[in-house]
Amino acid sequence: MKTVRRLVYGEILTAVAFVLLAFLALFSFFDLIDELSGLGRPSLLQPGERYTIADALLHVALLLPSRLYELMPIAVLIGTVYALARLAQGSEFTVLRTSGLGPGLALRLVALLGVLFALVTFAVGDYVAPWAERQAQLFKAQFRGGISIGQTGAWLRERAEGTHTSVNVRALAPNGELQGIRLFVFDDRGRVQQTVRAASGSIDAEAGVWRLRDVERQRFDDPQRTLRETLPMLDWPSTLSADMLTVALLKPERMRTLDLFQYVQHLQANEQTTQRYEIEFWRKLFYPLSCVVMVVLALPFAYLHFRDQGLSAYVFAGILIGISFFLVNSVFGHIGNLQGWQPWLAAAAPSALYSLLSLAAFAWLVLRR
Repeated sequence: MKTVRRLVYGEILTAVAFVLLAFLALFSFFDLIDELSGLGRPSLLQPGERYTIADALLHVALLLPSRLYELMPIAVLIGTVYALARLAQGSEFTVLRTSGLGPGLALRLVALLGVLFALVTFAVGDYVAPWAERQAQLFKAQFRGGISIGQTGAWLRERAEGTHTSVNVRALAPNGELQGIRLFVFDDRGRVQQTVRAASGSIDAEAGVWRLRDVERQRFDDPQRTLRETLPMLDWPSTLSADMLTVALLKPERMRTLDLFQYVQHLQANEQTTQRYEIEFWRKLFYPLSCVVMVVLALPFAYLHFRDQGLSAYVFAGILIGISFFLVNSVFGHIGNLQGWQPWLAAAAPSALYSLLSLAAFAWLVLRR
């Protein structure tokens, strides 16, 4: 069995590594082309420095872990289909079957390798990719002015005794400074008590305050008049941390699983909608398991015959299956968000569907043919 495992795993690992390397090279080339338009842009932190080709290559290199995380399942599918089909084409898999490699043993053999791929995908997606993505954004922000989402930036909400505050931060500067801060304080009846606008600020986590600069403050305590004041500095008590703000400025799919869970808890505590982030949380949990689904999808190709069609046709079929899986996975996520489905159902349904289809195809090929 050790010899069989060495043969099958060696073929699959080699094929997957080759496919993954090819995909990473292709997508890195596309990323580099996108970065060429920014060459020559001046740095905001280091006067005199400009965005060079070396900076573009560094930015592309920092995006590689995220690309690897995204491409791993489809690379596993294509590589496994190629490896198993090649073994079948050379009659090596037929020899293994006549030597005692039954369907159940073959399924268990590739499933164990799929678990290994899933662990690697989880480690990269939960530890390496979020850190690298954050560094890439901070690095690029030196030449673009800050990290932001859309036109208005990040919105957060914080509840306190008798009041609740809506917080808007337009962007996060490369040095960690907050830019374009707006605070709206409401009472229990939903009436505005005061608004605060600040050009910039920083978070002092130890003191539990936001240190705001160039502040314009409006109070509505007196219904007859509005009190306006301009302050050079203002310490605003807040429990919102820098990590929480950074999480809000990152795309949900780029967050760590723990950060997503904590952010969902924060949104629930402040009575904000969590559907989108809950779906992304469950997708982060189920996405590595798609590697197991991919190797199970590839296993029926080892039981096909190659008299009429060549190896390339089966590899192309594997690519189409992989693309369809990711399309269905994405569509289920959007539909689940729009229709208010259970987050775990919207995230798990595509993997469960394709697992059943692959097991059905495997059973039909083995038992009926």
